[in-house]
Amino acid sequence: MADVNLFPLFLSLRVATMATLLALLIGLPIAYYLSKSKGKMADFVDTFITLPIVLPPTVLGYYLLVLLGRQSPIGKFVEQYFDMTIVFTPTGAIIAALVVSIPFLIKSAKASFASVDTNVVNAAKVLGRSEFNLFFTIILPLAWKGIVSGLTLSFARALGDFGATLMVAGSIPNETMTMPIAIYDALLAGDRDLANLLVFIMTSASVTVLYVINRLEKRVVKG
Repeated sequence: MADVNLFPLFLSLRVATMATLLALLIGLPIAYYLSKSKGKMADFVDTFITLPIVLPPTVLGYYLLVLLGRQSPIGKFVEQYFDMTIVFTPTGAIIAALVVSIPFLIKSAKASFASVDTNVVNAAKVLGRSEFNLFFTIILPLAWKGIVSGLTLSFARALGDFGATLMVAGSIPNETMTMPIAIYDALLAGDRDLANLLVFIMTSASVTVLYVINRLEKRVVKG
């Protein structure tokens, strides 16, 4: 058997890692806002955030393609001022993975923020702590367990995304072809041996990464 191209595996891991980091930066403020707000606007934001979970990946990918394509306002702006395109690039793959995975982080972090004991927070306020200080020294450490769980779910979802990534990034060999897409292409080509091997590699890598993440999660929570 010819040597297997592992580029799709490394790309999948890179895309999932970048998407998860972006989900953490973007999702935490949203989750905190949703945990504290009870108005109609918060309900609308929560509903909008949940959409990627219930929408078919191809529908979500189509929306992203229309939103980020070269003829869209965003696509034209990025191409004009940054001399780059988003769709059919690794950047597009990262954005697609981010959109499909960030709801899992937000939902988990929101529940974790909401579970923080308000008595502890109010006591800190009485002592003169600022909101910024409260968030980073009290709320975030107390909610960390749920946030880490959300990160794990977000990473796993980003790693295995197929539909949205295929729509936005395509399946360009050695450029945008992630592991799920490579498996799909191997099946379309009738190469079942390659498909089986890629499935085994992807499964082994996913189990290994998630096991390591879970071990790290337990250490962080105990620490």
